[in-house]
Amino acid sequence: MGMITKKNILILLSIVATFAVVQVLRTMNILTNFHEITLALICINIILAVSLNLITGFTGQFSLGHAGFMSIGAYTCALILLKYPTMWGFLAGIIAGGIASALVGIIIGLPTLRLKGDYLAIATLGMAEIIRVIFLNIEITGGAAGLASIPRIANWFWMFFFAVISVVFINNFIKSSPGRACISIREDEIAAESMGINSTKYKVMSFAIGAFFAGIGGGLYASYFFFLKPNLFGFLKSIDMLVIVVLGGLGSLTGSVVAAVLLTLLTTFLQQFTAVRMILYALLLVVIMIFRPKGIMGTSEITDLLGRIGRGKGRVE
Repeated sequence: MGMITKKNILILLSIVATFAVVQVLRTMNILTNFHEITLALICINIILAVSLNLITGFTGQFSLGHAGFMSIGAYTCALILLKYPTMWGFLAGIIAGGIASALVGIIIGLPTLRLKGDYLAIATLGMAEIIRVIFLNIEITGGAAGLASIPRIANWFWMFFFAVISVVFINNFIKSSPGRACISIREDEIAAESMGINSTKYKVMSFAIGAFFAGIGGGLYASYFFFLKPNLFGFLKSIDMLVIVVLGGLGSLTGSVVAAVLLTLLTTFLQQFTAVRMILYALLLVVIMIFRPKGIMGTSEITDLLGRIGRGKGRVE
């Protein structure tokens, strides 16, 4: 049995064990509503973080518009659930929200992804604000009052399921030929184009996939928390996702998962002290940039770490 197979089996067992432990705790009523809400936020943030990492960390496109894609998925799923409050309506809403976000991502990505660096960040930030203002001023989404009484069908199983699917899909995409092309664009776009890689094509592809999973995260949020308003998807939401990605490590899905768990727990326990939370965010970023510029995991994954431990080298590069 090869080392890769052993790693995959270990990861699979870890996933199953995590789900089983939480399920047992829920069955025994050890977990309170507060704990379950925290678990739901962790799963949603994992989905949002790994999808943003695909765009920013692996493709090298500095995007500040993830909250906009999340809002599209949330409102799409909510509107479908309000009309069809069933399990099939929930699944249809989640998928429709992801597809709607991906389509908007393609439409916006084609012109904006020709920009680079700060210009791209400003363009994507403007896009997210335009989406928020549209939802704020149209009747079908409830305007500033938002949507309430959304059927709550999402639960721990669906949260965990979609979080795992998101990580697995994006991980497989990164290891595929298009994923390698995205990484080559991040490393040196001019060199990648000289080797025949269509940078615009792969940047838009990465943008669309990231937007798709952001939409799924938004749909899960809508169904679980049963209330939406446009201000939930403002500029600070995109910043929260960017903080998670940078803290975990640009180019590391494992880092995004670890950082999503840590920052969600921190945010939850300090939710009554918003000012302190933002100060801690800033301090964390400063400390990480000084002592660990590449983030918690750098560009390494858990499989790389397991391999290093097996060879007697536990250090993460």
